[in-house]
Amino acid sequence: MNRFASIFNRIRSISYRKVLLMLGALALGVTVGTLCYFYGELYKPNVNAPEEGRLICIPTGSTRTDVLYYIIKNGVVKNPTSFIRAAGRLKYGRKIFSGCYKVLPSMGNKQLVRMLMLGAQTPVNLCFRSVRTRQRLAGAIARQIEPDSAALLQAMTDEALAASFGFTSETFAAMFIPNTYELYWNVSVDDFLKRMYKEWNSFWRSGNREQKLERLGLSRIETVILASIVSEETLKVDEMPTIAGVYINRLRKNMLLQADPTVRYATGNFTGRRVLLSHTQVLSPYNTYRRQGLPPGPICIPSPAVIDAVLSYSEHSYMFFCAKADFSGYHSFSKTFAQHLTNATAYQRALNSMKILR
Repeated sequence: MNRFASIFNRIRSISYRKVLLMLGALALGVTVGTLCYFYGELYKPNVNAPEEGRLICIPTGSTRTDVLYYIIKNGVVKNPTSFIRAAGRLKYGRKIFSGCYKVLPSMGNKQLVRMLMLGAQTPVNLCFRSVRTRQRLAGAIARQIEPDSAALLQAMTDEALAASFGFTSETFAAMFIPNTYELYWNVSVDDFLKRMYKEWNSFWRSGNREQKLERLGLSRIETVILASIVSEETLKVDEMPTIAGVYINRLRKNMLLQADPTVRYATGNFTGRRVLLSHTQVLSPYNTYRRQGLPPGPICIPSPAVIDAVLSYSEHSYMFFCAKADFSGYHSFSKTFAQHLTNATAYQRALNSMKILR
């Protein structure tokens, strides 16, 4: 009897050990599985983006709900549920940072949430080219940063704000030098203007431009105004210095510039091929057929290439120029009004032959 009891106790002891080992193994498995699950939720790649990444932009004033909704609605993450859980565990939402963020396909939920929590923005490249009006300039800029075109245009036409940078509301547009600038998407209007003023000064202090201004005899702003006229006169870069030279000659002799592009600007008629006598009589400070000297502000936003062409104007004796009758886009230059009249008559006949009446 004692022998059977001893064997039974041994068996029971072995069973207990097996049960404990099984329970331990099960607990370890559950723990490892749980850790793997949470690790996967935090670190496993969960971003929908091409190899080079994509930008997501969080508007100023967004709430935690706004951000989560934006990310899910725009398909930024593959598994929205795991992302929301990760955002909760990491306590995202105590402070929301607006801006543009570059997300990569290798990012897990934790890396994405941490980037948003730290406000680790990616700068954007703001690019604008030569445009005709401030409205178009504001529109081109607003498509690339957070401030809208209405806010930008209001700032560009604000007299007091312009004066704080050394401009008038008419000349303020001269401060915007077409180029590509790296800045943050959520830049404020004030900070954007300060950046453009910094770039304006940097532009003039480089490339010997300040020295060239002395030869030209014009201020920075006057040079941009003249460049805006040259820009509207021709697309041919190689003849821009010559055209600039004509206007310099006329300014120095106190002659009216009689620049057709200023009449188009004054009348708002940018599509007409002909400038008629009635157009030249319009009452406007921008009409250089009636107003002496340069107009009060630029008639477009000229490119750096045109500004440099004016700074490097050609010294010659030409006082007039007229579009060539072959419609090549080039101009005929003349020293006397009689020569100019001959060239102008040939061009008018060419327009008539093409039945271009206005």
